[in-house]
Amino acid sequence: DESCPIVNARLPEGHRVNVVIPPVAIGGTALTIRKFRARSFTLGELVDMDALSPEMAQLLAWAVRSRRNIAVSGGTGGGKTTLLNALSRLIPHEERIVTIEDSAELRFDQHPHVVRLEARLANAEGRGEVSIRELVINALRMRPDRIIVGECRGAEALDMLQAMNTGHDGSLTTLHANSPSEVIPRLVMMVRYGMDLPTEIIEEQIASALDLVVQQDRLAGGKRRITQIAMRRDDDRPAQGRQSFMPVVSWNRRMRRYEWNELPPWIDDLPFMGVANKEEVEQWVQSVRCCCLAA
Repeated sequence: DESCPIVNARLPEGHRVNVVIPPVAIGGTALTIRKFRARSFTLGELVDMDALSPEMAQLLAWAVRSRRNIAVSGGTGGGKTTLLNALSRLIPHEERIVTIEDSAELRFDQHPHVVRLEARLANAEGRGEVSIRELVINALRMRPDRIIVGECRGAEALDMLQAMNTGHDGSLTTLHANSPSEVIPRLVMMVRYGMDLPTEIIEEQIASALDLVVQQDRLAGGKRRITQIAMRRDDDRPAQGRQSFMPVVSWNRRMRRYEWNELPPWIDDLPFMGVANKEEVEQWVQSVRCCCLAA
């Protein structure tokens, strides 16, 4: 009604529904339905769709299996949740996962150990709200091996970073940002919604929590593509005294190809972690250096 002119809901199939009515909707009632596939894409299917290269898919698969903390950034409708779903499929089945979402969109078709949590809005009397931040705090009491936050939008970013820094390696999340270089300022702003900490301390927490930032964009014409994978800078003295992420691979729009800038240092540790054998790593490195590494 006029006192509550906006509603968000979910259909039994999982599709998201948004309805707005006057006076908020000036031109009349508008109903929007966002439909989702019954089964999530795999990284291999995304490669076939030219959303990323095979070398990038292998890097992301190794990152998930070696328990690297990953943030997927991008704009609205860019495919962040699609990529997050694809990465989630690579988590070993013996690990316990707790997912936290504003509106449930993640799909776990095969994983046997998943606890799904969803935030709840306040009722008409203004009571009963359960925020993302409360769910993140509660998830820490549920013995998760990994925590997946569908999207960081506010003060829950602080709790997500603390979880990543206190033993929940391999956690995943998404956030709105136009590039990996904007991820740190965006997270700093979110953290300060919940606690007024010095910017330098927040930046250090972000840099120590996140291993990779994957930029997912929607290009002209509607095509979705990973345009950059960046890793945290491990220099003792970061550029200009600020924490930052440096690109591993980037999409060159003019040349229409991927260019590799540097390989993550943890690649050499994969054989010792049992994630990949030495021959697989050497073959992958040779493929990147011979065919893809920028001069």
